[in-house]
Amino acid sequence: MQQVFSGRFSLQRRRLVMALPLLGAGAWSAGSWAGVVAQSAPYLRTSHALMGTQVDVAVAGGESAALQRATLLAVDEMRRLESLLSRYRKDSVVARLGVASGVASVPVPPEAMSVLRSAQQLAQASDGAFDVTVGALKGWDFAEKRVPSPRQIAQQLPLVGASGLVLDARAGTAYLARRGMALDLGGIAKLPILEAGMHVLRAQGVHDAMINGGGDVLTQGTWQGRPWRIGLRDPRAPERLLGVVEAEGACVVASSGDYERFFFRGGERLHHVLNPRTGRPTAGVHGVSLIARDVAAVNGLGAALMVQGLPAAQALAARRPELPVLVAGQDGTVWQSPAMAARLKPIAA
Repeated sequence: MQQVFSGRFSLQRRRLVMALPLLGAGAWSAGSWAGVVAQSAPYLRTSHALMGTQVDVAVAGGESAALQRATLLAVDEMRRLESLLSRYRKDSVVARLGVASGVASVPVPPEAMSVLRSAQQLAQASDGAFDVTVGALKGWDFAEKRVPSPRQIAQQLPLVGASGLVLDARAGTAYLARRGMALDLGGIAKLPILEAGMHVLRAQGVHDAMINGGGDVLTQGTWQGRPWRIGLRDPRAPERLLGVVEAEGACVVASSGDYERFFFRGGERLHHVLNPRTGRPTAGVHGVSLIARDVAAVNGLGAALMVQGLPAAQALAARRPELPVLVAGQDGTVWQSPAMAARLKPIAA
């Protein structure tokens, strides 16, 4: 699957995301502000720099001070998990595993173990299309527009392989079997982190909430008594929406694509979604969106489908007809499963 989010990203750049919350008459706008819909229903919308992207939180109901406190607690929890799972934090579990690769096991807290186990399960289910050990492909840097040589890729590819990540859930440890192996959890850690933030909001008594992290959107309850509205961008023409998904209660809209971190080199579009089988960016699929009621049902799938291509997405939809799936091809085509066609409404609706 994709999976690698290599290089740091400046939040000063305009970010393109495939799923976009639509609050009120327009789309989400950056910035933090609060207001009152009715005397008994204050609301709060804030934006935060997290996980190399912008995370937006919208909450409603209850007292304004309580909403602010709940939001701060949720953001603190998401930051805590980011510090465990980020490849760019020297003290993170991911970084420590890379340093100890081929040498020793590393203690792993339960939250990180859960993500690693999910990654291993998806690696097996996708026949290796999703593989978090793509972190060993260190030659790519999409912020600095750096491309590894074919020789570098050939040297690093033998270090990519999910079987080299050894988990001992009973002992609470993880081990990378070969020296030089490394992890990149960019394709599978973000949704659980956003979900943890939603759990905090719920525990604080917030029943109506939305969290949007770089195009992955989680909702619960409603927005001002109406369904949440989430627009799906057309990756080929980002100023245009393909349609709108309405959600009441728990909902997850998960998106993966080649449109957020990329550059052109020699006429070729090079993007951050790396194929673990080739060590190079995926080809054929431009973006994938999926809808579910919970994170576990879709986490990492979009990245895997970026590698596997449209036939795999169609096979997935046949096995799971209840799962809405949308695939935008690099040839300009857009395919959606019957379940997505039933959920995706025209923008004017």
